[in-house]
Amino acid sequence: MVARRGRRNGSAVTPALDADNAPTAEMPAVGVNGSDPVRAKSIPEAAVARLAVYLRVLSAMAEQGATTVASEELSAAAGVNSAKLRKDLSYLGSYGTRGVGYEVRVLVGQIERTLGLTRQHKVAVVGIGNLGHALANYGGFPGRGFPVEALFDVDADLVGVPVGGIPVSHLDDIPAVCSERGISIGVIATPPTAAQSVCDRLVSGGVQCILNFAPVVLQVPEHIEVRKVDLAVELQILSFHVARRADDANGSHKVGNGMVVR
Repeated sequence: MVARRGRRNGSAVTPALDADNAPTAEMPAVGVNGSDPVRAKSIPEAAVARLAVYLRVLSAMAEQGATTVASEELSAAAGVNSAKLRKDLSYLGSYGTRGVGYEVRVLVGQIERTLGLTRQHKVAVVGIGNLGHALANYGGFPGRGFPVEALFDVDADLVGVPVGGIPVSHLDDIPAVCSERGISIGVIATPPTAAQSVCDRLVSGGVQCILNFAPVVLQVPEHIEVRKVDLAVELQILSFHVARRADDANGSHKVGNGMVVR
């Protein structure tokens, strides 16, 4: 019997940037400036999320012709303090050069290797509603190493119809199609009642990682990685900040018993 667990990963939309004591991910060894690989280290989950942000910023800098970047410049562009950035990059064995900073393309390569982006990860999208259509047609995935290679839905009117150039397959075909096409990442964009069944099919098809948009906690084997995106929760968090700023502007705040103190 396969061990299963409910994965309560943090939101993939806005990972907590100060959660450095969160569970760690064992990352592969990477080289420094093309040298021998450094010792593999356990990188905190929050640091992994920040590495993805650094990569986006550095890639934009490289496209604009930048060759080096100071830690202060990179940290400001990424929205973190420079001390935290230097700590994050130290996990890669990258410490920069005093008075020069970091070589942009070298740092891009180091982060890409650490995040496993030196090879493509084929993606399957399950649930071709409004969100699924948008994901299937998004042109930014292939260029970043995430080509969408399979689409699934249960609607007979959608099965066989190309979306983004890919014919939609039936949910029952998930295990076979994912196995044949080497899908490693599954995206669940179904109603919550169907999410667990879809998850089970994806796992049966050899999918290793799941991005879940359904508002449910998925039960998965220990070796499966799940990231949950709950847009309602993100909006509620933003609502909290709006309300707090409004209270601050009015010179009031609520105490534990619900009373308003001014």
